[in-house]
Amino acid sequence: MTREADRPRRVALVTSSFAPHVGGVEEHVAQVARGLAAAGHTVEVWAVDRGDRPAEPFGHGVVVRYLPTPLPARSLGSMARFVTRAPAAWRAWTQAHRSLKPDVVHVHCFGPNGLYALALHRRYRTPLVITSHGETTGDDTSVFARSALLRDGLRRSLAAAAAVTAPTDYVLTDLRKNFGLSGGEVVANGVDLHVATGPTPISGRYILAVRRLGWMKGVDLLIDAFAVGRVRGTIAADVRLVIAGDGPERERLEEQIFAAGLLDDVTMLGWQDAEQVASLTAGAEAMVVPSRDEAFGIVALEAWRDAAPLIMTTRGGAREFTTDGVDAVLVDPEDTDALASTLARVLSDDTLRSRLTSAGLTRVREFSWGAVTQKYLDVYQRVLKRR
Repeated sequence: MTREADRPRRVALVTSSFAPHVGGVEEHVAQVARGLAAAGHTVEVWAVDRGDRPAEPFGHGVVVRYLPTPLPARSLGSMARFVTRAPAAWRAWTQAHRSLKPDVVHVHCFGPNGLYALALHRRYRTPLVITSHGETTGDDTSVFARSALLRDGLRRSLAAAAAVTAPTDYVLTDLRKNFGLSGGEVVANGVDLHVATGPTPISGRYILAVRRLGWMKGVDLLIDAFAVGRVRGTIAADVRLVIAGDGPERERLEEQIFAAGLLDDVTMLGWQDAEQVASLTAGAEAMVVPSRDEAFGIVALEAWRDAAPLIMTTRGGAREFTTDGVDAVLVDPEDTDALASTLARVLSDDTLRSRLTSAGLTRVREFSWGAVTQKYLDVYQRVLKRR
């Protein structure tokens, strides 16, 4: 007889974004979906329809549904459009629920997706699990500051949820302080521990940043600090800054690089796949995470995995999983002088770099996606047992 704890589950992962969009949330959801499917569970990804629907968004036996999420707004035109579109949208969501019949509806990165998931919970009484990825503090557009509907919806969803998780207590603290959360638990991010690497595509010495190019990710702060180090002569002329990633800030960053006279010193590679990122990271003098706010940062785990010394922002949850001077060097990226000095220090200190990489290689073993998936399964089991 199959024990209740071992029974395969049906799980809907309801995400604010998915392929072809790339980022930490998309990676997290994709890896958890793979892990659940590999463990014999039935899982579907329900993603906000942003107009891009790749022919094969996932594979691995996982269904991906791109669902419309119209919301009401204050203007008469927007309200009229919502009234027109809402019935079809609600039908799409209810059809998805009737098709899968999920045991758990698990929201990742609360937005319009969370409001529709809350409505499904109320309609079908399916247990609701919410995972916040720092969207209340780290969003470039400050959507929660602007939208009373989302603020109220998040409060109601947290109150209705059977469980709430986040990658760091930093995120949970914001939810407790500003959105009425009681409790919550940490389920950290993970990293693929076995990514193939090829030849390093950049010759010579370089500092690396792998980022979505949004304002909160702080690439402009890193460029400023790199420029200061060049002017002071503390960053040698043979060291380049390499930026991998894409996003809405790319054009502005290119203008900043040109204005700083760094066209020959900074390389912007655009988006890179997992193998390319691993190869770049393995050859870097340091990986820099200069975010203005960072809930966790999977890229920090990638630095550890690929033996790149990690320079990590203090703004966010980093202190919960890194130790300054042991497995990372922590610095406030908004302090340009401090960041420039940290870059110079790490570049010039072979002993420090060796210590950081050695400790990182040890620490990263704690953060497998298999461990993350199992923690979510434990959450589901507790939720369903209480039910």
